[in-house]
Amino acid sequence: MKFIIAGLGSFGSSLGMALTSQGHEVIAIDSSMQKVETYKEVITHTICMDATDEYTVNGLPIKDTDIVVVAIGEDQGANVMATALFKTLKARRLISRSINPLHEKVLQAIGVDDIFHPEKEAAMRWAKRLSLRYFVDSFELSDNFSIVEISIPTDLIGRTIGELQLEHRFSIKLLSTMRYEHYEDSFGRMQTKPNIQGLASPEQVLQDNDVLVIYGANEHINKFLRSVGVKAR
Repeated sequence: MKFIIAGLGSFGSSLGMALTSQGHEVIAIDSSMQKVETYKEVITHTICMDATDEYTVNGLPIKDTDIVVVAIGEDQGANVMATALFKTLKARRLISRSINPLHEKVLQAIGVDDIFHPEKEAAMRWAKRLSLRYFVDSFELSDNFSIVEISIPTDLIGRTIGELQLEHRFSIKLLSTMRYEHYEDSFGRMQTKPNIQGLASPEQVLQDNDVLVIYGANEHINKFLRSVGVKAR
């Protein structure tokens, strides 16, 4: 897929690097040459330009791009202007960053396809991660259903997935297991990446260091967590 990301702040740069590492083509733009130079080796394309300037932005391959992300978070005015400009230039799918509730209403009025709140979403994930002993990460599909990653509780090590009877007892499904591996990035820093073990099978034996990827209703997931001694919310 092809992406345009406007804004190379903390979120925009992280998103650009992640998408590039997954094999997508990313054009990241920012008015700071320093930021453009910093990320030119780890993001497909980085361009120094003003995302609010219609003449320069019009030169981008917007019609050939699958998703445009306005990740500007420091300047609310620039965020609104860039979002409105990409909307005018008929971006196929336009996603913009919300800075505050009033700003979100302006974005809704512009007609963006989606709005994200990186600080709020990160805070919610960390709240879960800090409050649940085994919690690793989660993705909420709706208010009631989630996919969660849980470090394997000690009581489950050595047992097969089939004998847990998760679907029968808790109405949840174990989609897969994975392990996090360490590697050194291009800046020489140690990072972790997930190594997915494939689709879960009934005969698979759960091992130490496994991370369980579970899907289901939040109340059912919490019931399962309580059953293995995890204090759920």
